[in-house]
Amino acid sequence: MDNRINKLFASHPRGLLSLYFCAGHPTLGGTRQVIETLERKGIDMVEVGIPFSDPMADGPVIQDAATKALRNGMTLRKLFKQLEGIRETVRMPLILMGYMNPIYQFGYERFFSECRRVGIDGAIIPDLPFKDYLEEVKPIADRHDIRVIMLITPETSDERIRFIDEHTDGFIYMVSSAATTGAQREFGEAKQAYFNHVASMQLRNPRMIGFGISNRQTLESAQRNASGAIIGSKFVQLLEQYGNAADAADALFDALRK
Repeated sequence: MDNRINKLFASHPRGLLSLYFCAGHPTLGGTRQVIETLERKGIDMVEVGIPFSDPMADGPVIQDAATKALRNGMTLRKLFKQLEGIRETVRMPLILMGYMNPIYQFGYERFFSECRRVGIDGAIIPDLPFKDYLEEVKPIADRHDIRVIMLITPETSDERIRFIDEHTDGFIYMVSSAATTGAQREFGEAKQAYFNHVASMQLRNPRMIGFGISNRQTLESAQRNASGAIIGSKFVQLLEQYGNAADAADALFDALRK
C-alpha cells in the first residue's frame, strides 16, 4: 500500500516542517480551512489534534486550545465529518493526534476505518501502552494502512527505541525533552547529546523532532538532527492570536527566521 507518510520521507528525507493544531480551535468549523491553508503555505505534513479534557503530555497552550475546542462542541464524530472530501484539495500527509480515551470510546475498528475513509495517513496516541498497540491496535491500523507513530524521549532506553523502530512504520516522533509541550529558546548540550545518540543508532525509520520548537535555533537544530521538525504550541498560540491560519503561518515563519 502507498501511504503518503512513507512517500513524503522517501522523496524529502531532510528539512521537513510539520505543524500541529487542535481541531475545533479557534473555531468549530475551521478545521478544513486550516489544513488547506497550511498546504498552500508549503507545510509538509499536518497533525490534527483531537481535543481531550485531560491532555497530560501537553503544556498550557495546547491544553487551553483543547478546552476551548471542547466548549465549541468538537467531537471525534464531527471531526471525521469535517474531514470528508479533504483529499479533493489536500495532498500532504495528515495525522490525527489524540489520547487513548476518546479513541477507545469511539472504537479502534471504527476509528481506523474512518481514518482510511477520509484520507488520514497516521495516528499518534501518546498514552497508548506499547503492549496494547502490538496486540490490539496495530493489526487494525495495518489493515487500514494507517501508520501509528510512537514517541520517544531522552528517558527512553535504547532497547525500547529499537523495539519501537522494529514494530512501527512511518516515522519516530522524537520528543526533545521529558517535559510537556511548550516553546523553548534553545536546545542545550544534553538535548544535542540525545539527538546525536539516537542518530548514531542507525534506525530504520526516519525521525521528526517535536516539543519546544519556536525559533530559528531550535528549528535548525531539529532539521539538522532528524528529517525535520514538528511545531505545535507556537502555531496554536498564533492561531489563537490571529484567528486565521494564513496570518498565523506568516507570523510563525517570521518567528522562525529570528
